[in-house]
Amino acid sequence: MVETSAIKFRNHLFINGEWVPSVSGKTFPVFNPATGEVLVEVAFSEQEDVNRAVKAANDSFIERRWLAMTVLERGRILSKVARLIRESQQELATLISLENGMPINTALFVEIPLVIDTFDYFAGLASQVSGQTLPFNMTGGPQEYMTLTLKEPIGVAGLITPWNFPLLMPAWKIAPALAAGCSIVLKPAPQTPLTALKLAEIMSEAGVPEGVINVIPGGDEAGKTLVSHPDVPKIAFTGETATGRHIMASAAQHIKRVTLELGGKSPNIIFADADVEEAVSGSLFGVFLNSGQVCQAGTRIFVQRDLYEPFLTRLTERTAGLTCGAGTDFATDIGPVISAEQLERIEHYIRLGQEQRARLMTGGRKPEGLHGGYFIEPTVFADVRPDMAIAKEEIFGPVVCVIPFDTEDEVVQMANDTIYGLAAAVWTRDIKRALRTVKRIKSGTIWVNTYQVLTPTAPFGGYKQSGLGRELGAHALDAYLETKTVMVDLNEAPMAYF
Repeated sequence: MVETSAIKFRNHLFINGEWVPSVSGKTFPVFNPATGEVLVEVAFSEQEDVNRAVKAANDSFIERRWLAMTVLERGRILSKVARLIRESQQELATLISLENGMPINTALFVEIPLVIDTFDYFAGLASQVSGQTLPFNMTGGPQEYMTLTLKEPIGVAGLITPWNFPLLMPAWKIAPALAAGCSIVLKPAPQTPLTALKLAEIMSEAGVPEGVINVIPGGDEAGKTLVSHPDVPKIAFTGETATGRHIMASAAQHIKRVTLELGGKSPNIIFADADVEEAVSGSLFGVFLNSGQVCQAGTRIFVQRDLYEPFLTRLTERTAGLTCGAGTDFATDIGPVISAEQLERIEHYIRLGQEQRARLMTGGRKPEGLHGGYFIEPTVFADVRPDMAIAKEEIFGPVVCVIPFDTEDEVVQMANDTIYGLAAAVWTRDIKRALRTVKRIKSGTIWVNTYQVLTPTAPFGGYKQSGLGRELGAHALDAYLETKTVMVDLNEAPMAYF
């Protein structure tokens, strides 16, 4: 179990390489969503704590504690982070399950492997940060100039991460930021600070210098202070679209660089020629992974009319057979949702779906025999109209809408009729149809005959109100780098324009 870690991190922030209390001495509770009971009290960051963390990060950047290392040394440290995570994966998985409710199998076989791969991938990219030598042209003037670009880290990166993947979401930001040479202040979600604090411990052990990474659990005040701080030129945020709008507005005061990975209402399109069993299996993983608390979850399943009833029957049978339980139980398929507030939100949408005459096929209730935690059965609605609230608004829970369609043009129009554009999927044996549909869907990631498959080598991010910029892949480095152009006069004769 993780009692030792929970006690170690109690009442402490991680600032400038040290475990320190908050200035006010305030704490806040971290709950176990499987029981509703308090796991531990954690130090609560406020404005003064954020200022301390930003100063530590800024000092470390100015003093080049990280940048003074060679790129290969920095890469080796990121690789060591990956190795230490691998060695600590059982403790990390248990910690994630306790504070997040994620089934431990999901933590062990989905989240943690992706985290390890992310640090390993960016360890390699740390030595690939480079500019270019460019051709020079100035019509009518001397041509002997050397033109080149330099790539330089932007400075202190403020990272704000959500609770649904408490290790992976920080890793997606920390790894490219450090590969680029930045220093970091991380504010994890208040629901899941323990995993982030454990990651800080691992990174310190791996050799990340003092002040380069700082972790400050807290609430809205800490987040707002970090976003508006004049010494933080870069903000990376994953979370709700509404919060992303506020961050953009605040960051505009200092013209900060901002990347946002926001909400989704992703379409999962199943044509009549798809393999039913494969499509059902992929759809279950696409929508019920982590109790549906995944921004790219395929919550709108569009099924062509000829396959609609066979698909719906099989999806309902498979969904009804999923096991709800505590995340720490290896038999659990569907763990609790994160909080009482989130459970209330999900139940509200289930009531709306019934009131608007969607057909409830299975689920929609609290599971029998599970008391005290934030549990809801995985829920399937059929005969959903695209204008229903459950089909338009992000629920962020184990609720899926199944919608019939007739033609390719019709489903493309329905799929794109949303403010979001994070992800999508297409299931068909017809490769021409698959690629036609992929080109027409406005989403940042589109899967063909699969769902939820991710690799750190490929960029991830959204169209429309699902965000700005990309995480992962070489694209992610650019979010933490500035480009400097340098021109060197190599002409023998001096400039004599005047």
